[in-house]
Amino acid sequence: MKKIHNGYSILKDYHCFGCSPDNPIGLRLDFYEEGEYVISKWTPTHEYEGYHNVLHGGIQATLMDEIANWAIIRKLKQTGVTKSLTVNYSKSVYIHKGELTIRAKIVDTKKNEATVLAELLDAEGDVRSSAMVSYATFPDQVARNKFHFPGYENFFLEE
Repeated sequence: MKKIHNGYSILKDYHCFGCSPDNPIGLRLDFYEEGEYVISKWTPTHEYEGYHNVLHGGIQATLMDEIANWAIIRKLKQTGVTKSLTVNYSKSVYIHKGELTIRAKIVDTKKNEATVLAELLDAEGDVRSSAMVSYATFPDQVARNKFHFPGYENFFLEE
């Protein structure tokens, strides 16, 4: 696995809930590339539970939405905004079971649109939830101007 540099780290006042290392209530995800996938590892805590000892479904959706966007950045050298997110909660995600793997891969691209499969796996490698995420994608300059995107080249720096 190859670590992906967090290109957003060059932005002043960067506080993304999903990936900022400085957001005290955020998920603080790091990302890696492995073949066709972008991967992250994350250990849930009780601050993120819904039912007792079960990871909240909204947090699961957030994890998958976040990694899907990073797949677009890394694999397509673009960024985008979520158009739709369809989640399948197939099995409960238990907090006490420890570290989770979140992974995403591009499954389709069209002009200005990308579809990403994102999955949340438990420590044994079983898929607990999955999502099909549709993104409206933007050329680099549009993303820089409208969304303060730091440019895809900043995600390809060596760690």
